[in-house]
Amino acid sequence: MGLMTGSPRGLRGLFGPRHAGHTVPAHTLGTLSLPVGDDGVVIGDDAEGRPQMVGFHRSTPYDVLLIGGLWTAQVLALRAAGTGARVAVETGRAQAWTTLAQAAGAGLECITLHDVGRVPPMGATVGSPVVVVRDCGMRPPRGRVVSSPWQSVLTLLPYLSPVAPRLLRDATLVGVQRVSPQEAEQIGRILGLSRPESDALPTLPDGVTLWVSGRERHWVMTGATDAETGLLGMPRRMD
Repeated sequence: MGLMTGSPRGLRGLFGPRHAGHTVPAHTLGTLSLPVGDDGVVIGDDAEGRPQMVGFHRSTPYDVLLIGGLWTAQVLALRAAGTGARVAVETGRAQAWTTLAQAAGAGLECITLHDVGRVPPMGATVGSPVVVVRDCGMRPPRGRVVSSPWQSVLTLLPYLSPVAPRLLRDATLVGVQRVSPQEAEQIGRILGLSRPESDALPTLPDGVTLWVSGRERHWVMTGATDAETGLLGMPRRMD
């Protein structure tokens, strides 16, 4: 299935802060390189090869839901840490995150692991933003880990569950990877997807995610760098 694209300038949930007042001649655009920093985390490319980003560092609460695989969540966590964020992983399978946490930050504790329900107050500030990754299975419990200024929360669901409709409605940004036809139909109803969009979800290749924010929809292919491949392996939906 080909990726659908849209104008990056129209995205609301997929970019960080905008900075007015910078213009360049159109003929020089091809020489520009993608800035990676506080403006966002690169989540992959659209069908035309344009990088797509998620702005996790925000002055307002920001909730992201990913219905997909551990591999993608770990890539996002690693890249968030690379932008200077402290990443706290709340998980019931610490063994799946240990190698990543040890490898990130060259010995610095930029990715920390916590048992479910045991994430301490992180003290997020504009100068020390936090991304909390909740890898708590099919029924992540309600807890004290909530989004707040400069602390975004990314919740990973491997599949739909009874708590999924609430999470889908509450999230600012939703990513959906390959799901069953029944799950695709339910997700499509909640998110207001078109029939072609819903029908495509069960056929998505590994590494492809439909990102939805309000009325914006973007199909994004997440590819790994050599370092990420060495650490996490190739893109995969199943763990």
